[in-house]
Amino acid sequence: MKIEHIGIAVKSLDGTNKLYESLLGIAPYKTEAVESEKVNTSFFKVGESKIELLEATDPNSPINKFIEKRGEGVHHICFDVADIRKEMKRLKEEGFILLNEEPKKGADNKWVCFVHPKSSAGVLIELCQEIE
Repeated sequence: MKIEHIGIAVKSLDGTNKLYESLLGIAPYKTEAVESEKVNTSFFKVGESKIELLEATDPNSPINKFIEKRGEGVHHICFDVADIRKEMKRLKEEGFILLNEEPKKGADNKWVCFVHPKSSAGVLIELCQEIE
């Protein structure tokens, strides 16, 4: 339906929050710990989309591994979908590799699923749907 957010992996949420507050002229509207992904997040609203900053809370978290390999920067692009299960089924049928077989609870009250970057031109794609 739209680009819901762009996820950016960062070493320091506090420091990067200050940077984005200066850049965008606004404070994050929300911070949240996502235990299942071993991250702390903050969100900035930018027009119809958001910027999500992600800081690892564990050395073995995917975000920490990403930063060790590639440094800080864009981690994923998230697309808002109306029916995440239907979209997961469609993408699987199209040959995309999903990183999770079932939607899982993510940040910002969303069901989420990730598409492996090997099947999406090197970009980690996240699908999300509002939890109702």
